[in-house]
Amino acid sequence: MPPRPVLSDDEVEQERDARGRLRALDTKLRALQSKRTELIAEMRKLSSEQKALYDRRQAPQEEVQRLYDEHGQLGHRVAELRTQREVARRSLDDSVIALRELKLTFAPGERLRPDQIRREIAELEHRQQTRALPIDEENALIAHLRQRHKDLKAAEAQTEVVANHEQQRKEAEARVAAARAEIERLATEATNARAARDAKMAEVRAKLVSAGALVAELRAKGKARADAMARIDGVSREMDDLEREGRRLVGELRARRDEARRTVREYAPARRRPAASMVDATADAQLQELLKRGKITLGG
Repeated sequence: MPPRPVLSDDEVEQERDARGRLRALDTKLRALQSKRTELIAEMRKLSSEQKALYDRRQAPQEEVQRLYDEHGQLGHRVAELRTQREVARRSLDDSVIALRELKLTFAPGERLRPDQIRREIAELEHRQQTRALPIDEENALIAHLRQRHKDLKAAEAQTEVVANHEQQRKEAEARVAAARAEIERLATEATNARAARDAKMAEVRAKLVSAGALVAELRAKGKARADAMARIDGVSREMDDLEREGRRLVGELRARRDEARRTVREYAPARRRPAASMVDATADAQLQELLKRGKITLGG
């Protein structure tokens, strides 16, 4: 039977107290380890959710940039159409002025076509033949007929000039009509471009609201993850403190083991003094028993 170490009552009490403290440390460490594992799982879950939110955020941001570029292009188009419309308005003003000036260059006689004069002559002759007129009126009618015959000859001589003037007038009026049509076309296109630009801006605002909500959610997840990391650090520090306390207690137990070993060696009778290996084995067995009873899981 191996010899028992020589321990005082105080040392026995210290051993018992140390075992109780080690059991308490072990229980607390297990609880902290479980809590740390849960916090790490929570932190990883938050990290995964952050990554998913970040990936979701990229698409709205790219869509916002695309819509914003299109909005800018439509804005440039509206400005271009405004400039083109001002040019068209000046062109219309010039065309109207040119038409008025062209009409002023035509002599009144040139505006009458030969067929118009012939109809007037026929009406005058029919009046002369079908009505009994006083001599003065008839003489005036005859004089007027003579003048219209002269006008007819002059008009027939200037048929080409009149036709040329008529062509110029038509061309001038066509330019006025084209200028007005161009202004209306540009006004309609500008209205449509402004409506499209405003619609793009509405889409941009909607996408920004969506992206803002994602950013807010990202920030919330980031804060929650930072809080989880802080709690993990706190638990880790608490575990480090407990492990240091456990190592200190184990050190004390080992110191008592060594002291018991020296006591056995020094005070045992020479003839009954156990061999050094037996003393060491006895002391080690006692410490192992203490550790076993105390459920020590810390390394020393």
